[in-house]
Amino acid sequence: MKLVFFINLIFSISEFFFGFLFNSVSIMSDAVHDLGDAISVGFAWFFQGYAEKKQDERYTFGYNRFSLLGALITGVVLIIGSFFMIYRSIPRLFDPQAVNYSGMFWLSLVGIAVNGYAAWILSKGTSKNESMLNLHMLEDVLGWIGVLVISIVMNFTEAYRLDPILSIAIAVYILYRSIPEFLSTMKILLNGSPENVNVESLADLINSIPAVKGLSHLHIWSLDGEENALIVTVLIDSSDTERIKEIKKEIGKIAHQSDVKDHITIEITTSKEELEKGYSRPT
Repeated sequence: MKLVFFINLIFSISEFFFGFLFNSVSIMSDAVHDLGDAISVGFAWFFQGYAEKKQDERYTFGYNRFSLLGALITGVVLIIGSFFMIYRSIPRLFDPQAVNYSGMFWLSLVGIAVNGYAAWILSKGTSKNESMLNLHMLEDVLGWIGVLVISIVMNFTEAYRLDPILSIAIAVYILYRSIPEFLSTMKILLNGSPENVNVESLADLINSIPAVKGLSHLHIWSLDGEENALIVTVLIDSSDTERIKEIKKEIGKIAHQSDVKDHITIEITTSKEELEKGYSRPT
C-alpha cells in the first residue's frame, strides 16, 4: 500500500499538470479520481497498523474507528472534486475546445500501465483494505481505457465534445460510488444501526424468548463498519441464576445472527420500574 500510495500521488499530480497542458477536462476528472485513490491508499496504509492497536484507557473500544477518518476525508475530496469538474465541463459541451489528443493518447497508455501495475501489486495482498483498493485501481484502468478510446476517435474526427462528455461521465460515476460510501461512513460515526441489521426483527427475537417480558435500552451500532456492538436490558420473570445464564446465552445467539460477536452487554432486571426508566418495548 505504501508503494501504491506514492505511485498514485505522483501520477495524480502529473495528471493535473498534463490535463491543463493538453486542455483536457477528462484527464482533469480522472486526476481528481486518482487523487482520491491516493488519499484512500494513504489513510489505509497509515491506519492499517494504527487501527489494530489494542484498546487502552484512552480508547476503550480500541482504535478501529480511526480507519473511518480516511474514508470520510476521501469522500469529501471526491465529491467536491467531481462537482467542480462537472462545473468546468458543462460549458465545453456547448463550446467545444481543441485538445491535444496525441498527448492524451500517450498519457492514457501510461495511465493504463501505472494503474494496472498498482492493481497487480495490491492483488497480492490478503487484507480487506488491499482487496477494496485493488478494485479502485481496476476502475482507474477502465477510466484510462475510455481516455484512450476518445483520443483515437478525436484523431480521426476532431469530435472535441467527447472530452467533456467523458469528463462528466467519470465525475458522475465517482459521485455514484462515493456519495453512498460517504453517507454510510457518516452513519457509522453517528452510531447508526448497521445496514445489515433489522432492529425490529432483533427486538422481536429477543422478546420471543419465553421468560422475557419486555426490553429497553436496545442499542446496536457498528464500531468500524465490520464489528458490531449491542447493549440491551431485558425484563424477566425469574431470578434463578441458572435461568438467567440460559437467557443470556439465548440472547447471545440472537446477537450472533445479527453479526454481533464480541461486544455484547446484557443487563437483566426483574423490576418493571427499572425497565421503564428507558425506552421500553414490551411484548
